[in-house]
Amino acid sequence: MILRFAILLMLFNASSVLAQSPLPFDVGGPFTLTNQHGERRTQSDPDGLPQLLFFGYANCPGVCTAALPLMAEVTDSLAKQDITVRPVMITVDPARDTVETMAEPLVRHHPSFIGLTGDRDALGAAYAAFSVEHALAYEDPTYGPVYSHGSLIYLMDANGKVLTLIPPVMDANHAAETALKYLTPGK
Repeated sequence: MILRFAILLMLFNASSVLAQSPLPFDVGGPFTLTNQHGERRTQSDPDGLPQLLFFGYANCPGVCTAALPLMAEVTDSLAKQDITVRPVMITVDPARDTVETMAEPLVRHHPSFIGLTGDRDALGAAYAAFSVEHALAYEDPTYGPVYSHGSLIYLMDANGKVLTLIPPVMDANHAAETALKYLTPGK
């Protein structure tokens, strides 16, 4: 998984074409999951907003503690540029991230965060579409199961098409500047 991330990061940084054209590999696709309000949701945003998508879990003690706050900062930074984006997290731990348990931890990061969960097949379709691998890494006595999982943030248009990838190691200003290359103010 680390090698895959390194290759994707290399492609992301090495190609000046990425800012003007689609990614040089296929990623993304349809999914139907359930949000923290019990509503069905697909890869398309119902309000027609671009999206920042991350695969993790709401109470993660690892990568998510960098990615979720980064997504919130980028959301706020883009709002100052008259661009509204929707931060979305798809769980890799559906036993912990349920309709009843996702809202509170996600709203601590940003009030517009959407958390998505589903059954094994529905989540599997989303993982496959975005080439997300995840596995139980270990049991933490405080947090419970800790999963290794993808760490990229996917910038998507309102229809769910992936525009680019944002590594969570970027600072919020650089990540927002990257998103601005793909998004138009006032939309």
